[in-house]
Amino acid sequence: MLYANVVFGLNVAGPFDYSVGREFANKIKLGARVEVYLRNKKRIGYVIGLSKKTDIQNTRPILRLLDDFPVLDKKMLLLTKEISDYYCCFWGEAIELALPQNLRKGKSSFFSDDGIRYSKDNFPDSAQALPENKTFSVLLLEDIDGKARWEVYLKEIKEAVSNKKGVIILLQSKNCVLGAKRIIESQQDLSGFHLKGLTQCPLSSEGSCISILSKENPKTELEEWVRIKSANANIVLGSRSAVFAPVSNLGLIIMDEEEDPVYKQDQSPHYNAGQAALMRAKIEKARLILGSSSPSLENFYLAKKNKIRYEIIPKETNFPEIKLVDLKSEYYLKKKENAPISRYLIDSISSIFNQAAGERGKAAGKVLLFLNRRGFATYAFCHNCLKVVRCPRCSINLVYHFQENQLTCHYCNFKMSAVKICPNCNSGYIRFAGLGTEKIESELSRIFPFAKIKRIEKEECLDLKEADIFITTSSVIKHTSYPEIIQSAGALEGKEQEAFDLIGVLSIDNSLNRVDLRSAEKTFALLTGLLKLTDKKIIIQTSLSAHHCFQALVKNNLSMFYEEELRQRKQLCFPPYRHMVKVLLRARKEEKVKEAASFLFSKLKENNKDKGIHLLSAAPGNPLKLRGKFYWQILISSCNVKRMSEFLKLYLKKFSPSGIIVTVDVDPV
Repeated sequence: MLYANVVFGLNVAGPFDYSVGREFANKIKLGARVEVYLRNKKRIGYVIGLSKKTDIQNTRPILRLLDDFPVLDKKMLLLTKEISDYYCCFWGEAIELALPQNLRKGKSSFFSDDGIRYSKDNFPDSAQALPENKTFSVLLLEDIDGKARWEVYLKEIKEAVSNKKGVIILLQSKNCVLGAKRIIESQQDLSGFHLKGLTQCPLSSEGSCISILSKENPKTELEEWVRIKSANANIVLGSRSAVFAPVSNLGLIIMDEEEDPVYKQDQSPHYNAGQAALMRAKIEKARLILGSSSPSLENFYLAKKNKIRYEIIPKETNFPEIKLVDLKSEYYLKKKENAPISRYLIDSISSIFNQAAGERGKAAGKVLLFLNRRGFATYAFCHNCLKVVRCPRCSINLVYHFQENQLTCHYCNFKMSAVKICPNCNSGYIRFAGLGTEKIESELSRIFPFAKIKRIEKEECLDLKEADIFITTSSVIKHTSYPEIIQSAGALEGKEQEAFDLIGVLSIDNSLNRVDLRSAEKTFALLTGLLKLTDKKIIIQTSLSAHHCFQALVKNNLSMFYEEELRQRKQLCFPPYRHMVKVLLRARKEEKVKEAASFLFSKLKENNKDKGIHLLSAAPGNPLKLRGKFYWQILISSCNVKRMSEFLKLYLKKFSPSGIIVTVDVDPV
């Protein structure tokens, strides 16, 4: 008798043994989907093993075999098992990360655009037909400007395609994916292969295909997955989930702006695409390139330990002059509280306008003011009782937007009309405070009435002809991560785009002062991203001018930041020297989740026998309330992440209080 070891995309451990009937004995494969009973309900399961023995009596039979071929090959099964062990999730949950939504729901047949049903004959095992990779290597590529980095990418893609290897390229957003596709398609000769659009598939000896793998549309996602699986596409572009693309004979993975938090999954399982890419590259013996303007501290640490190769591409343009304005001194000089723009920055902007001869109000250069806060005021409060207006579903201050005259929660998108009467004491004076991009726009309009001012809060191309002064959030950095190269293929021919003459950075201390062990690293990444937008001058307003985040920029020594940050992290036993895990509990009642978190923390501490695992604290979440649910978190650190994952799996399966949802976030960002 043949038995199948089956796992499920549920919060259950497994694997479970099911008997394989004679009708399926010659058809069932590792990595195939089956329909079986679990807890008296029909479920979709995944075969991860086959054996002729079982310790279970009266095993249930497999009801239906959904595939006559493996939807997951052996290497993908190994990858999902690695993710399961690392990110403290069950194997079935990790498997479902790698499959399109329609396959997870049990779609038993899929068809091509021509109506051809795909079966095992349409999915050849290309990895066995072609010579396997022999070497695994990782390259950390630091390039502030971004242009030279893409030239390296294109060279590596050409080499991989010419050797009949598959390529996966991970990018930050949809706009970046579309821009990268245009760049690759603009290359008329890719080592003898002309890149064709997907509509011109199938793959032949004369061409190769590009596929964009996205989870936005389930139908399109499945169609693209089938094309990749059937070797009709050998270059795959996408966001973090594209790391699981079923590329045949994978030879190259490129991850651009690897430090960006967008690569971290915000839902359980909380995997990081960078770590998943490293795991897959090891399994496939492929080449991994991590491109960045400011590498993550973990990867810099690996490079310092000579575990990965590290190359720095020198900045093509001049390093801009960095000027720090000490806001503490500025306050005593101006004797004006809460002035959003310093006198030095105003004078610097004025000098650019004064350079223009002739026309009144015409600017001789372009100015960018960076403030990573949308809206007019960051909070509204009663002048009488000091009550702050908060979101009813989140413990968050509502942000005032002047143009819509609305108070908005930037977490759950709750909106309400701006209040005029205090809901607490019925006072008639509501005051708006805090700094947002709308307030900066208003202030600049007052100071420079003849200037053209434009506020940009979404990812869009910058047209420097549209205004003299631009006000923007971090969206401008994300969109220009591949500067001119993504916005215009002509940049590859050496055409230069105008840069800003002056960049002013406002309220950057808010980013540094967050309760986040990575606050300095994230702030440094923001500031480094601005370096690609100018080669002239950046003015940073701060009350922390001695901080190594700013001093590294002033001294034009970016490695100074990493060395100092690593020194501090080592003293505090923070990553990359130890792994951090956040066990998050949520429920609709605050007292209930608080009691559950305290009980779980005490039980984990009582049962912890591993000296390498340290239970640090049980504390309210930040924020405490989000979208109507209350959060508490338990912080744990360990030098061995897999041992910590095993420890949590063992005791969390015994912890199942009613109404409490528990998730585990390994290496939170």
